[in-house]
Amino acid sequence: VLFSGLTVVFALLGLLIIPHAVFVSLGLGAISVVTVAVLAGLTLLPAVLSVMGDKVDRFSIRIPGRRKKGDGGEGPKYWDRFARIVMRFPVISLIAGVGLLVAVSISYFDINTGSSGVSTFPDDFRAKQGFEVLQEDFGFGLDAPAEIVIIATDVHAAPIQEAIQKLTSALRDDDRFGPADLEFNDDGDLALLAVPLEGDATSEATADAVKRLRERYIPEAFSGVPEAEVLVGGQTAVDNDFNEVALTYQPIVIALVLSLSFVLLMVVFRSIVIPVTSIIMNLLSVGAAYGLLVLVFQKGYGNELFGFPQTEVIQAWMPLMLFTILFGLSMDYQVFLLSRIRERYDKAGDNSESVVYGVTSTAGLITGAALIMVAVFGGFAAGKLEPLQQFGFGMAVAVLVDATLVRSILVPATMKLLGDRNWYLPRFLTWLPDFRVEGGPAIDPVGTGDD
Repeated sequence: VLFSGLTVVFALLGLLIIPHAVFVSLGLGAISVVTVAVLAGLTLLPAVLSVMGDKVDRFSIRIPGRRKKGDGGEGPKYWDRFARIVMRFPVISLIAGVGLLVAVSISYFDINTGSSGVSTFPDDFRAKQGFEVLQEDFGFGLDAPAEIVIIATDVHAAPIQEAIQKLTSALRDDDRFGPADLEFNDDGDLALLAVPLEGDATSEATADAVKRLRERYIPEAFSGVPEAEVLVGGQTAVDNDFNEVALTYQPIVIALVLSLSFVLLMVVFRSIVIPVTSIIMNLLSVGAAYGLLVLVFQKGYGNELFGFPQTEVIQAWMPLMLFTILFGLSMDYQVFLLSRIRERYDKAGDNSESVVYGVTSTAGLITGAALIMVAVFGGFAAGKLEPLQQFGFGMAVAVLVDATLVRSILVPATMKLLGDRNWYLPRFLTWLPDFRVEGGPAIDPVGTGDD
């Protein structure tokens, strides 16, 4: 429980390095929840079980196919049979599973991130009705204009006034901008040029308009006025900057999470092969979630079947949030599975039988936990707001894929093919502390020379 919780916390730590309040607050909140849950599992739960004693099993439920005590294993027999079938044809199982996930993940490269505004709200939302009235009567987004701020010692100086005039003239010729409204402060060192944007403030068209404003119109108008500093604010500009921050820090967060996960798994299982294969499997799960999001929401394949709208963009915060949470949950399941496998391997030294034992013992637990998560995230997907629909759908399908296809097929097939090499640890790393998560006598790990 402790190390499983740490894998989730390490994944969520990636959100804390992003310099934006949304990611930091979400990361801190999620880490707090996980920490409390781990502490409760290590303290409150044992105390409750101790008080209840044998009464905890008074209303036990008989599960069809589950072995009886003394049958030489744990878990339902059908998981045993399924694991043995997969390991009998490991190459076919691995190629089929990886091929399916990769095929789904390819759509991620067509992702278009951004923000969804009021235009994506259901028609019965009063906010959308009010927005449509404004659009119909005034034609421009007066509620969220682009706010161009000019800062200078004297904004009334002739060069600055000429630059402002040149800028307003250029915007007047662009039908994506409405009539500009110019104001000055009393000290004469600040000017505000509010320019309405046509359409939804968070649409792709308005985002492109603000980019053009920043990259073309303002530099051209103020190129000869070095004493003036020009900034662009407003809702659309804020969304653009948020998207830019998310895209900039995405590879950094991914690298940090992968590095922390690799170190933790290497220490826990004393192997460098297990962390590498685990990371690859988890990336396949995340990639499949990304691909399905693009296919369903952005490209509209099967969206009506789920009751989802087809949208122009995937929320800019979605890839990072999905990656950190899904990677943490995936590693959580992986630790449950591998700890059982390692426990049996340390006692018996038989890799194949250890994998069967681990899958059989944990498949029910992992699948049950995944179904609970799917039900929870399904509640998000059942809502009416598109961002929450994307989040709920992405999390639900990824958890389901990870707990079934990855843990039940790809992991056993991979470990069967690798054999004893799964537990390879180079000799120069034998100094690592042995934080074996399961007790029992240890055999000599492959390639370490340990007693």
